[in-house]
Amino acid sequence: MKYFPYTIAGEETMTRVPETAADLDEFRRWVERKAIAGEMVGFDTETTGLDTFSPTYRLRTAQFGDAREAWVICVELGSLFAEAARWALLTLPRLVAHNAPFDLLVIDRHLGVPLATLAPRVTDSKIIAHLFDSRPRHEGGYGLRLKELCAKDVDPSAPDTQEDLTAVFRSIGETKATGWRKIDIHHPIYLQYAGLDAILVSRWLPIGEARLRKAGVRQALVDFEHRVMYVCALMERRGMLVDQEYVRGLVDRLWEEAELHASKAKQYGVTSVNAPKQVADALVGMGEKLTERTDSGALKVDKSVLLDLADMDQQWQPRGTRTPNPLADAVLRSKRAGKWRTSYGLVMRDDVDVDGRLHANINSLQARTARMSISRFPAQQLPSSDWRVRRGIIADVGHRIFSVDYSAVEMRVLAALADERTMKRAIAEGRDLHDFTAELIWGPDFTKAHRKMGKGVGFGKVYGGGAATLSRQTGAPIDEVKVAIAAYDRVYPGIKRYSREVQRKARANGYVVITPTGRRLPLDRDRVYAATNYAVQSTARDVLCQALLNMHDKGLTEYLLLPIHDECLGSAPVDIVEEVAREVGETMRMDFFGVPLDTDPEVGGRSWGSLYMKDAKGKYDDALRAREDEWYANVGLAA
Repeated sequence: MKYFPYTIAGEETMTRVPETAADLDEFRRWVERKAIAGEMVGFDTETTGLDTFSPTYRLRTAQFGDAREAWVICVELGSLFAEAARWALLTLPRLVAHNAPFDLLVIDRHLGVPLATLAPRVTDSKIIAHLFDSRPRHEGGYGLRLKELCAKDVDPSAPDTQEDLTAVFRSIGETKATGWRKIDIHHPIYLQYAGLDAILVSRWLPIGEARLRKAGVRQALVDFEHRVMYVCALMERRGMLVDQEYVRGLVDRLWEEAELHASKAKQYGVTSVNAPKQVADALVGMGEKLTERTDSGALKVDKSVLLDLADMDQQWQPRGTRTPNPLADAVLRSKRAGKWRTSYGLVMRDDVDVDGRLHANINSLQARTARMSISRFPAQQLPSSDWRVRRGIIADVGHRIFSVDYSAVEMRVLAALADERTMKRAIAEGRDLHDFTAELIWGPDFTKAHRKMGKGVGFGKVYGGGAATLSRQTGAPIDEVKVAIAAYDRVYPGIKRYSREVQRKARANGYVVITPTGRRLPLDRDRVYAATNYAVQSTARDVLCQALLNMHDKGLTEYLLLPIHDECLGSAPVDIVEEVAREVGETMRMDFFGVPLDTDPEVGGRSWGSLYMKDAKGKYDDALRAREDEWYANVGLAA
């Protein structure tokens, strides 16, 4: 047995590392005592990296601990150790892990303890931290990383496992990315810090739970988030099949596209589209007036500024309000192609398992508003007009892709929260909400520009954008935008009234918005106006999450691939896909404070991209869809 003492908050702790069968017997006796007492036990893993489903991935250690001692089981040393760790996971009734989905999926895949068996017994301390203060430390929050939490609540000198190990990695000639795989499993610092994480999470959890109780956060919300975490982990484990041949071609085409537009930028003196000063200087030289600046004082040339100069809206569609600047257009298109190649193309090509499936990381509880995000394939960032990237994700053989999304869910949630009767009436009558708004403001002869302006003002209420932002996005003069905002407030007085009330309550709560589910959303004191935005986005997220749980209860999770903001993507066998899509749509549909949240189920072909292969009238593009049909014909199935 190896022993590693360490003092935490003035108290000596001990990490034990079994080396023999007799040592493992001692570990088992410790586990049995914890199990009989029903104690919460900290749990963590050390692995070769983050690519859990990679063919070369390895689980190296599994560690267990309470507030005073930890046991590091070196699974990598052989079946004797692996079986001891597996037995402990099946025996212990209560476990806590920080960022539990990662460890749960590792154990499910590499130690044979099923996700369904382990997840109900695991508390995720990161969920506890997020429910108290959803802001990361660098945004003024309490902190979401275990080191940050323990430094505040346990011991200011609590060790930072990853930071300290990074120095060890450098000493052996490795990087932060490769060190986890290459470090000697017997390295004393590696083993000691593995154990300390299990001890630290055990010490912090009761502090975090007490803080939640004091803040009035209901246990029901904690349980809700853990169930959502589990359903998302099931989707992540299933993964999505990738069309490898198509993706290889896509990677090449995106490289060529990036280079093509970069060469156009060079014609205006920009040798690197990723050099903001070069781009800004060139645009000023072309006569453009840049007025916004970064925190460091440099002229701002981010995506929103460049879209305005290129005369495009947020969906990259022409606005028709000015002459497009060719340099802005070239920079945008080169950077987008390069980003798509890296974030999507290379990921789909290189980060798949042995079965050719991509397992995107689904972060079920992420932003300040708790909105989900997807990393290692950020599907939520893809524009709604694109099919090229989506074309790389395909259904299993004999399946077809389907998608179900909510109809204007955030505007409907806003109408419900604000009890805005005029808007609620329009929704109940089945009116197109943006047409209805434009008609109220500008009369029955409203134009497309009016509709776009009214829509923009509405989404500004949801997303927190002001007159300047809307002016830039639409190309309309700011005075015209201000008039539209004032008119919007007149026709929908309930929304303005609700916005004032939610801001007032937030100030009274110490600059914290409390949502209908009881979620706490901290506000920056200089951005209290964002209270409406936070409440709406967070509530819409919770609506989707409740729908995910309802679908899981109905046995529909096996058909789901990804949750993407207000959409659920899935695939099902050809003979039942229409029925499954309808059932998913029915399950997602609900009444929210008297406002119907309707859904729009849609069944495509072989690929996710098939749902986006449409002409200007919204019909499928026959030529592109024919390729989908041909694929089904080749495997003896009808599309």
